[in-house]
Amino acid sequence: MLTADQVAFYHEQGYLHLPEVYSPAEMDALDRDLSWLIESWAVENMGWTGPWRQVLMDAATEQQSKLVHLHDLQFYAQSWLHAVTHPRLVAALTQLLGENVELHHSTLHAKPPETGHPFPLHQDSPFYQHRDERYVDVLVHLDDTAHANGEIRFLAGSHRAGHLEHVTQTPDGPCTPHLPTDRYRLADTTPVPARRGDVVFFNIYTVHGSYVNTTDRVRRMVRVGYRDPLNEQIGGQSLGRPGLLVAGRRPRGAAAAPFSTEAR
Repeated sequence: MLTADQVAFYHEQGYLHLPEVYSPAEMDALDRDLSWLIESWAVENMGWTGPWRQVLMDAATEQQSKLVHLHDLQFYAQSWLHAVTHPRLVAALTQLLGENVELHHSTLHAKPPETGHPFPLHQDSPFYQHRDERYVDVLVHLDDTAHANGEIRFLAGSHRAGHLEHVTQTPDGPCTPHLPTDRYRLADTTPVPARRGDVVFFNIYTVHGSYVNTTDRVRRMVRVGYRDPLNEQIGGQSLGRPGLLVAGRRPRGAAAAPFSTEAR
């Protein structure tokens, strides 16, 4: 699925763009169900909090900016279960993570038109911290992306620094984890525009973010996280919850005992 050069690029730069993982017919099915999910289940709110908002948005945009989001789409639609276990995607993941690959979560991030929520530079590790870097995030593109609608942007090679301390407190109280905006600027990042049906892989420690969606159309993207099942989670989203094995086997070291059938 991946060439030796692509694997090397991922490990050196911390990200990789892979075109046409999903066929047009598969994307049509995902589109239909995503529209239903947004209408039936998704949440719309102001999104991330913190002083970064005044840096990346003018006052009028900041007041109007919204984010539409939903976790674990595979729990709501069969098409999305197929998407997160897609053979071409899983084949690539085994080349980046090894023969055993566990699904951790999926999350919809939809930027509404004109003032759609930007993201300050950050790593994903503060949101679901693990022992090491054997964790790959995947961005499934439902729409073509470019600067105008807030394509993903990376600080190339930043994963090599490991987990970084993020801003989590302000004089007004807690805020969403993000890196200091005076030292980590979106202007210094590499844009990775992609097409509908493409995916972008990135390391859990790779610094990334995106600009406001200024177009008249929503920009939809679904992030899916995968890990080596031996990479222990130590905090954050989905802590303590086993994930579906999408490749290989679960080594016994990943759990001291078989999973319980009792409700928690």
